[in-house]
Order: sequence, then C-alpha cells, then structure tokens
Amino acid sequence: MECKEIIFSQHAVQRMFERGIQTTDIKIVIESGEIIADYQNDLPFPGYLVLGWVKKEKPFHLVIAIGANQQKCYVITGYIPDPMIWHSDFKTKRSP
Repeated sequence: MECKEIIFSQHAVQRMFERGIQTTDIKIVIESGEIIADYQNDLPFPGYLVLGWVKKEKPFHLVIAIGANQQKCYVITGYIPDPMIWHSDFKTKRSP
C-alpha cells in the first residue's frame, strides 16, 4: 500500500508511546503489510487492519484509514497481537 503522507491520531501517538512502537515500525507495516480485515463502512474513510512483521520478525497489527484520494494514511492504532487471541498466522482470531 502506498501513502504519500502518514497522519497519526492522538490515540495512535499515545499507544505508540506506551507500547514502544516507533514510526519506522508503522512505515514498514504500511509499505509491506497485508490487509487482513476491511472496514469499508468506517467513517470518514474506509478502515483496514494490516498485518506486518517488524522488530526481528514480530507480528504487528496496524489499524489505518485511507483518505478519499488514497494519498493519506491515517494511523488509528498499532499493537503486537496477543497469541492467546489470534491464531499462529495472526490473521484470524481464536474462538472465544
């Protein structure tokens, strides 16, 4: 996915600080990640859950929205997925 501009929400910045997530991690996931969920009805822009691999091949989930002109990526949040919640592929959630 290509974004000419990455915009971080206040929530994303706070979570990045709390979780030790670097902007380079976010860029890696945006550039090379795989969309694993599609939230087309999100407003004001469609949202996506992206799986990427950073920090020595650790899985990483990024929630982003892409602007109408597809030039801007809005970072909503990012986190390392919990293996107790996600299957080993980190693409599908385990059943409750």
